Amino acid sequence: MSTDTPTQPDETPSRAELAARVEELEESLAAVTEEESTPKMSIIATKGTLDMAYPPLILASTAAAFGYEVTVFHTFWGLDILHEERSKNLKLSAVGNPNMPVPNIVGALPGMDRMTTAMMGKRIADNDTATIEELIQTSLDMGVEFQACQMTIELMDYDEDDFYDGVTTGVGAATAIQDMADADIQLLV
Repeated sequence: MSTDTPTQPDETPSRAELAARVEELEESLAAVTEEESTPKMSIIATKGTLDMAYPPLILASTAAAFGYEVTVFHTFWGLDILHEERSKNLKLSAVGNPNMPVPNIVGALPGMDRMTTAMMGKRIADNDTATIEELIQTSLDMGVEFQACQMTIELMDYDEDDFYDGVTTGVGAATAIQDMADADIQLLV
């Protein structure tokens, strides 16, 4: 028969030992809390029509309102959203848009893009929906980083001064890829 008995601590820890242990645990908790990072969202905006300008801007501003760190990389026609002058004249085409109540053959008639753009502009105004410029400014105010693709700036022969104040220019694909790799949510719009 074994005479082994479970070992009991010889004495209760002192207040000083307990205080030291509590301090050690608090430091460990603080270190873990510091390691927790802000959630990140990365959006790639590739289209520059009126109906495709809204999704990245609405998603970016909403995510920022929820505390996300948001980056939106604009490339090719999506760059027009950040172009101060071109963003005021984004168009909406009925051709190739199956949800438009206009058959493609009618949408191809001269002046139809102007009409569908005006129709959407009226709906935006009647609904008191924020404009593209308002959404950009709101997003910038909330800390959203809008990035303009350097290759596209050169391809479209834009000047870096053509973009809204606060837009980050000169960003390459490698930076966008790294941002996406670090993000919790990645979207292509």
